[in-house]
Amino acid sequence: MNSFKALVADKTDEGTEMSVKNLNIEDLSGGDVLIDVHYSSVNYKDGMVAAEGQIAENFPIIPGIDLAGEVIESTDDKFKKGDSVIATSYKIGTGISGGFSEIARIPAEYVVPLPDGLTLKESMELGTAGFTAGISISKLEQAGVTPDNGEVLVAGASGGAGSLSISMLAALGYDVVASTGSMDEKDYLTSLGAKKVIHRDDVVNDDKKPVHKPQYQAAIDPVGGKTTEYIIKTLKPEGALATFGLVGGIQVHTTVLPFIGRGIQWLGVDSVFYPMEQRIKVWDRLAKDLKPEILNKDVVNEVSLEELPQVIHDIIDGKVRGRTIVNLKNS
Repeated sequence: MNSFKALVADKTDEGTEMSVKNLNIEDLSGGDVLIDVHYSSVNYKDGMVAAEGQIAENFPIIPGIDLAGEVIESTDDKFKKGDSVIATSYKIGTGISGGFSEIARIPAEYVVPLPDGLTLKESMELGTAGFTAGISISKLEQAGVTPDNGEVLVAGASGGAGSLSISMLAALGYDVVASTGSMDEKDYLTSLGAKKVIHRDDVVNDDKKPVHKPQYQAAIDPVGGKTTEYIIKTLKPEGALATFGLVGGIQVHTTVLPFIGRGIQWLGVDSVFYPMEQRIKVWDRLAKDLKPEILNKDVVNEVSLEELPQVIHDIIDGKVRGRTIVNLKNS
């Protein structure tokens, strides 16, 4: 198939515009592996590119930092025609053509074989959000966090990474406290496995005390800013925090006291350039013990390529909960 459809984002005098266009293979950026894309997924980062015209290295561009499909052809002998594969993060959808396209061409070093236990659709129901949650939980475990040592806070709980983190942690036996900006989401978050749901205003730092009463043994933080400040102050001795978000701001004001007085660990999570060897291990866990029970349920919304522009605007406006996947076979 030489001609195919893709969503293209471009800058205009008024901002950005998105349109579904018919393209040819030659319109794609370079790469070793040509992929027939079955599914992609929508992430906040895609909104930053396509709705806000940010972070992409060049425009016009095909956004979409995630994709899953079957290999059409490969110049790298690690992959052959018909292989089921996943490609997420790196420069996909920000520096090279991304996953919002029926056909993608991706460097071989970005491509992961689909692990046994996951379908192509399930891999995108997880996508970068699930992959990031998986890295976070793995790092917390390596830091000594265990299910029998107290509550784990998940901030930004209604978002993709937050909701998947809740489901994964609950399945592993953790007592999860979920914080959200809308208490209307309480039943939804409880259905994912949260034992307690609190308002996000309850986990925002609002004073200058260096520490607060210890509450949580660990936390997953997709928010940043004052939420991160609060979590650092309220972790138990030897507690750990996994941080990967910045929607609440990039500035964090703290002191050394929680670190030297309680021995807490602040773990940065970078899913973009996560090393391939560890990347494959996390995807294998996502197909096994970290595979959320919520896949294929109402936490996942499926859209076509034509419906995608509105969803991208909605994710920037905070109107999307859970995960949204794009069915490239329904465009």
